[in-house]
Amino acid sequence: MKNKLYFPSYEEVVKAKNLLKDIIYETPLQRNSILSEKYQANIFLKREDLQIIRSYKIRGAYNKIKSLSHIELKKGIVCASAGNHAQGVAYSCNILQLPGKIYMPSTTPKQKVERVKMFGKENVEIVLIGDTFDAVSYEAMKDCKKNKKIFIHPFDDIKIIEGQATVGLEILKQSNYHSIDYVFIPIGGGGLASGVGSIFKQFSPKTKIIGVEPQGAPSMSYSLKKGKVIELKTIDRFIDGASVKKVGELNFNICNQILSEIKTVPEGKVCTTILDLYNLEAIVAEPAGALSISALDFYSKKIKGKTIVCVLSGGNNDITRTEEIRERSLLYEEKKHYFIVKFPQRAGALKEFVNNILGPKDDIAYFEYSKKNSKEEGPAIIGIELADKNEFSGLLGRMKKYKVHFQYLNKDPDLFRVLI
Repeated sequence: MKNKLYFPSYEEVVKAKNLLKDIIYETPLQRNSILSEKYQANIFLKREDLQIIRSYKIRGAYNKIKSLSHIELKKGIVCASAGNHAQGVAYSCNILQLPGKIYMPSTTPKQKVERVKMFGKENVEIVLIGDTFDAVSYEAMKDCKKNKKIFIHPFDDIKIIEGQATVGLEILKQSNYHSIDYVFIPIGGGGLASGVGSIFKQFSPKTKIIGVEPQGAPSMSYSLKKGKVIELKTIDRFIDGASVKKVGELNFNICNQILSEIKTVPEGKVCTTILDLYNLEAIVAEPAGALSISALDFYSKKIKGKTIVCVLSGGNNDITRTEEIRERSLLYEEKKHYFIVKFPQRAGALKEFVNNILGPKDDIAYFEYSKKNSKEEGPAIIGIELADKNEFSGLLGRMKKYKVHFQYLNKDPDLFRVLI
């Protein structure tokens, strides 16, 4: 049985919009010709990657902080985040000249720490502590309880949701309230989806709201299946802007009633989307930002001839992750394959492998070998990159024909993680 739905009120979302009008950009809603042609649909991107902090998170953070009383603000505010929420809180603290304390994991890349410092300037104190987000959240909440400070939650707060809902108001205004058949929205904790989805449910009820989650962190979809908020034991944090172990209670209750469907998308597929956006459109999207667009392949038949909006939620992609993004994309597209190959310990064995096994467009992208003088065979780890995934069966056929002793690693995740 579904709980009675509490929508963020239209009046409060309009208040948030007016509060934000001099702080944020009204980001464009752009028709994307490449995607529209590919899917034979009218596809628009809501470009929150062009927002003032390159993410929509400033909307909710600023709206929440401005809702606090003077007495509350005087005590100071605290947040726990390694990403866009931290930047939104830091930027708000600087604009409002408020003291803020931002807890971030010790493992946070230096680039992200520097961006938070840049936005917050002298108004924020950054505390690097712990190795995981859960440890960081614990320390932040402990600080709040001890010093009676205000915790700015990244998603489970009505004022945060109202701020994110302004994205929905902008989409409707920019589309002139013309019929939108589908809106694809990334889901992490659920703040953006519950905000935007609520607005569409009230003013465009025929629009189907599709939530999109990382396959490695399906906290909302799992909770919806169980009928209550469930905390996942482990998650893949690669899509860091949308990977949480536990969604918000408020967000769950709203998403439970406004989502038409929820789709989990493999991390490798998201990586392919990131590369396509950059190579074809010169758009820099972070992994969470590319989630909504990544789901389109799975809806290609349903969306044909329809009008679609994908919320491109952020563009804070760390350039040092590019190689990992490319690697994950190649593995997902089945164009890169890893093997342990046992070579005879004699001169010319590798040359024979290259000549006999590799196709004309195949490339050895990874090679690790250590000669064992006391043995007849020596193992090497080899990564082979294919121009076309359909060449894989031919590659295996040649390895069997020439009696190459090998072990395929791609389908052995535990061994793969240890060796590669």
